[in-house]
Amino acid sequence: METIGAIKEALSNTRENELQGFIDAYAGDERGGVIKLVETARKRLAAYEKEVARMEGMKTFERKYADHAYICGIDEVGRGPLAGPVVTGAVILPKDCDLLYINDSKQLSEKRREELYDRIMETAVAAAVGFNSPARIDEINILQANYEAMREAISKLSVKPDLLLNDAVTIPGVDIPQVPIIKGDTKSISIAAASIIAKVTRDRLMVQYDEIYPEYGFASNKGYGSADHIAAIKKYGPCPIHRRSFIGNFI
Repeated sequence: METIGAIKEALSNTRENELQGFIDAYAGDERGGVIKLVETARKRLAAYEKEVARMEGMKTFERKYADHAYICGIDEVGRGPLAGPVVTGAVILPKDCDLLYINDSKQLSEKRREELYDRIMETAVAAAVGFNSPARIDEINILQANYEAMREAISKLSVKPDLLLNDAVTIPGVDIPQVPIIKGDTKSISIAAASIIAKVTRDRLMVQYDEIYPEYGFASNKGYGSADHIAAIKKYGPCPIHRRSFIGNFI
């Protein structure tokens, strides 16, 4: 007879879609430890099924426009920070994409974003990022800089999309049909995937900038206007990656 330890190991190695078989195998076991493990498996299975249902809801727009061959999600990260670039993501996922836990990047932990970044990049039909610098943001304003970065991301895709699903905006100067979706990063798997690759890319950049300009705490604040960041601007003045049009009240 298997020991409790062996059953625990079996449970830890069981994929979520195999949990029902585990439950069926051990549900009649009267040992207290096994009863607890079966209950743990039931909870994991319920959470897994809930996530599968949520992800089906995240594919509503992809199903609505399923007659298009290549649907691309577009999103940006970094409109609000005082420093650093704005970064946009463009992602075309396969029609049979079965990734789970994709969501608005702001609702995910850093660890989860990093994990999903790798999975998205491995799974995507095509994925790219666009950038615009603090100097360009100061020159043409954040909205126009954002549009430029979005156009760059689209142009860098290895496959040209025939439909864009955008988070809230309509991008000028693009000859591809577009569907702006309010809060799209919580409603479309494609837009949410774009938000994740943009967020991870930008966060990694800000960690690199922290090594160059350690006074400002970019590794932790990512360029946003935290109290410590504002205090550092007042003490040391701006560095080359600060957006001068954003920090007028602090210098």
